[in-house]
Amino acid sequence: MLEAFKLGTPPHGGIALGLDRHIMVLAGEKSLKEVIAFPMTSTGRTAVMDAPGDVDPDLLKELHISVKK
Repeated sequence: MLEAFKLGTPPHGGIALGLDRHIMVLAGEKSLKEVIAFPMTSTGRTAVMDAPGDVDPDLLKELHISVKK
């Protein structure tokens, strides 16, 4: 099955491997968001959309990060 996915996923009507849910159970987590790298918010956005973006200079100062251009 994984070999077939190298060519792209077929229309599957919501039935897939479900690895994220298996990992959630194995990790003992109650929320799927805890095991997904970039979970979506209720508006369908992730933390990495529109990235890279501008960073607040105060945040950089607080984290002791300097940006050189």
